Amino acid sequence: MPCCLLILVLLSPRLVLALLFFLSTYLSAPYRHNLLLLVLGFVFLPLTTLVYAWMFHQGMPVEGTNILWLLIAAVVDLGMVGGGYRHHRSNS
Repeated sequence: MPCCLLILVLLSPRLVLALLFFLSTYLSAPYRHNLLLLVLGFVFLPLTTLVYAWMFHQGMPVEGTNILWLLIAAVVDLGMVGGGYRHHRSNS
């Protein structure tokens, strides 16, 4: 079951973010005082937003080697955007 959830998160992180926002309180603690950051994360870096919320709930500080998880998520987010551009460019 965890593998299925991971695949869902990687395929559609915005859908998972929306479901978590509307159907649970998972995102309320990490983004309690900063709703703007949550909205910007939804638009620009959805996987990074999910990874930060996961790190917050696991009690992992955002320092040292834990920053590697956020960097990997940001690279994957940016890769999704870049891959779409490359595909669009090759069809023209």
